[in-house]
Amino acid sequence: MPSSPPRPEGSPRRGSRLVSAALGLAGVAYPFIVLAGLRFLPPGALLVVPVLLLLARLALGRRGPTEAVLAVAALAVLALHRADPELAVRAWPVLVSLGMAALFAASFRWGPVMVERIATAAEGPLPDAARPYLRRVTAVWVGFFLCNAAVAGWTVRYGSLEQWAFYNGFLSYLLVGALLGGEMLVRRVVRPKQAA
Repeated sequence: MPSSPPRPEGSPRRGSRLVSAALGLAGVAYPFIVLAGLRFLPPGALLVVPVLLLLARLALGRRGPTEAVLAVAALAVLALHRADPELAVRAWPVLVSLGMAALFAASFRWGPVMVERIATAAEGPLPDAARPYLRRVTAVWVGFFLCNAAVAGWTVRYGSLEQWAFYNGFLSYLLVGALLGGEMLVRRVVRPKQAA
């Protein structure tokens, strides 16, 4: 199939990347949006933020498993809103982490495992020798998401709003970065052995 001609500056593709980056930042900032917003708005009004983020991702043409996780989490927070609006607003990070744990765990059954899918999309076909390592890394991510959901749940139940925002809007992302960085270092050691 012939390649597409280069797109001019300000093209939809570039605009789409900018919108994607903005959506990512808005998702990361969600706890701080809630922290500031609860001073001026009722909790229910803030539930529009995750719903709008999901709708924007769908509008960009994203229809992957991550969007399925976000859709289930959005339905859950809307259902929780009837019982406890503030709990619903604060439950979003917990539900997303649980959903991601379920997604990564389910990939063991339906394969290929999630980390292998991500690595293949980024690097192309991988050697068979890499598969056991990718399964172990996927298992680590399942454990991470479950632990993250547990800590996030603790901040919902026992933490102040400020503690909840700090963990879910900053510290949890720092931990994600540390895990990604650690995995990259391990991969540099493991990959030469796989190639041997």
